[in-house]
Amino acid sequence: MNLISFDVFRTLGLPDIQVIKPEHFFQHKDAIRSADWVLFPQYWQLNALIYGLNARVFPSEASYRIGHDKVEMTRAFETVAPANTPYTLIEPNGPLQQEQLWDLMTLPFVAKNPKASMGEGVWLIKDRADWRRYCDQASVLYVQEYLPIEKDLRIVVIGDQVLTAYWRHQADQGFYNNVARGGWVEYGEVPESAVELALTVARDLGVNHAGFDIAMVGDHPYLLEFNRLFGNQGLNKGSELQDAILGYLRDAHTPRTPDGPTTPPRTFPVAV
Repeated sequence: MNLISFDVFRTLGLPDIQVIKPEHFFQHKDAIRSADWVLFPQYWQLNALIYGLNARVFPSEASYRIGHDKVEMTRAFETVAPANTPYTLIEPNGPLQQEQLWDLMTLPFVAKNPKASMGEGVWLIKDRADWRRYCDQASVLYVQEYLPIEKDLRIVVIGDQVLTAYWRHQADQGFYNNVARGGWVEYGEVPESAVELALTVARDLGVNHAGFDIAMVGDHPYLLEFNRLFGNQGLNKGSELQDAILGYLRDAHTPRTPDGPTTPPRTFPVAV
């Protein structure tokens, strides 16, 4: 395959790949047009690559568009998996809307900034002072019910398969399960319902490279969000991620055989 990458670090180990700096892509239009896949462009390149050069992009356009904004992501979740989406309200940030949401939500509740990641821009609202501080800096009001959990799941989907799944335990300061905010990783059995939810939502939305964060409340899985450019702190060392990406690109580039995928899905412990 003829591959072009705009992110050297995320495509290390992939064979026969040409790396181009994102800001130089105008100088390589012919090469991009003839490439089988263009890998990991920056968000601002999408329209030019997909619509201007007819490039085939990985991760998928849906992975970029939906993963770019929590508001759009939540609306997509509510469309394809409403029973697995926490109760969420989204409004413009105005005085009237601030009062309405404060009256509607039960304390404590969660407030988020739509384009934050790695646990940044996520607020636990416990009182009116917390709410004022959030509203003072928010461009859009995004509030969500608080789920009584001390850990959540990270489920990594590559293509149409789960690469790995693991628990993320709460940081010492509480609330945050993100590894980047002090959370810690535990490998072991994960609920099959969470794995199936991540796969189903990824397929329904056309997302093919994402780390899904899923909370279990009892036996019921809830979608928190997904990250298109997920961190690798919880991934096992080695070439498994690169192998999974390359396998997906080859499989998607070549029509599937009647017998199904050319590579078997990865297995990991599943709780039953």
